[in-house]
Amino acid sequence: MATIRTLDVPGARLHYEVRGDGPPLLLMGSPMGAADFAPLADALAGEYTVVTHDPRGIRGSSVDDPGQNSTPGLRADDAAALLDAVGADGADVFGSSGGAVTVLALAERHPDRVRTAVAHEPPLLELLSDAAEQRAATEDVIDTFHRDGVGAAWMKFMANAGFEVGEDAPGPPEGETSEQDLADAARFFGHELRGTTRYLPDTAALKAGPARVVVGIGAESGGLITYRTSTALAELLGAPPVEFPGDHGGFIGHPEEFARVLRKVLRG
Repeated sequence: MATIRTLDVPGARLHYEVRGDGPPLLLMGSPMGAADFAPLADALAGEYTVVTHDPRGIRGSSVDDPGQNSTPGLRADDAAALLDAVGADGADVFGSSGGAVTVLALAERHPDRVRTAVAHEPPLLELLSDAAEQRAATEDVIDTFHRDGVGAAWMKFMANAGFEVGEDAPGPPEGETSEQDLADAARFFGHELRGTTRYLPDTAALKAGPARVVVGIGAESGGLITYRTSTALAELLGAPPVEFPGDHGGFIGHPEEFARVLRKVLRG
């Protein structure tokens, strides 16, 4: 059973949830929120105090200025504030997709607060050899959103990410798009996607810092662009990626199996 709380941070009010008992563990996504991590959090709550949240501007987390962009650094500061709120000097942290970029920013900006940082498939497009082309593709997705709306933007986003049309990709299911889904997608395309994909981690600082940084990659993600970005990051950090069940959303489709791998990683 999750305890639901709110936290005021500069420029936003965060919705967050706390489960279990034990060492603190933060699970985060971007734009995925607390609900997407609930099955994984439940699977880990027997050993950890698991904290999940909605990123600022997504679902239950409001922002004072709807026009403010959501950057990895800003989201990392929010994560540090969540650690303060639960009375944790430090914690293990796991992030997937844009949340993995948040985790990397947290390990850079607040290195003494992070023990093990697991970055599962961060979309760090600037690490790729075709970064300029990927940057242009991202701008085309954003332009498509502003011109043609959420549905058209999702289709281009999914295609460039490597998903096939009709596959279980990060967009809302056809015919099940709620007003909240549309609002979250608008936030993602309009104020989050560019800053997340253009983030360039300081890998030298990550390697020299106190946190242990682990790159996670999906066993079924071979055709996805995040497989390439994850491999590139792992090479820069000098350690092979850890394979997790499923693909980019493996923590949703295989929570129990995913939890077993994550436990092993966190135990070192």
